[in-house]
Amino acid sequence: MDQGLKIRRTSIAAALSFSAVALLASTEAASMHADAARALARQSNCFKCHAIDKKKDGPAWKEVAAKFKGKPDAEAKLTKHVTSGAKVKLEDGTEDEHPIIKTKDPAAIKNLVEWILSL
Repeated sequence: MDQGLKIRRTSIAAALSFSAVALLASTEAASMHADAARALARQSNCFKCHAIDKKKDGPAWKEVAAKFKGKPDAEAKLTKHVTSGAKVKLEDGTEDEHPIIKTKDPAAIKNLVEWILSL
């Protein structure tokens, strides 16, 4: 076999292996971020009023993600919503203060918001 061909095959194999490892690592990282977001949502009692794909007292998070899709200020608006205690209108027409996320860690809040918007 031609030496140049061997080098090209070895390079291609190495590139494919590297790509597979990088893809696996990014998938695991995304999963860990989703797990952390869900854990923070559980800790903050978000699932009392929200679900991922069905409406409860609050909208489904997939509905929230669809509402904000393509909007440049989506992350900022959702971050403010989960951290400010702003008034929200409930299904029965009454208003209540939205509970504040139980962390002050900006990275954890950002992760939660990004996860919701990714649904």
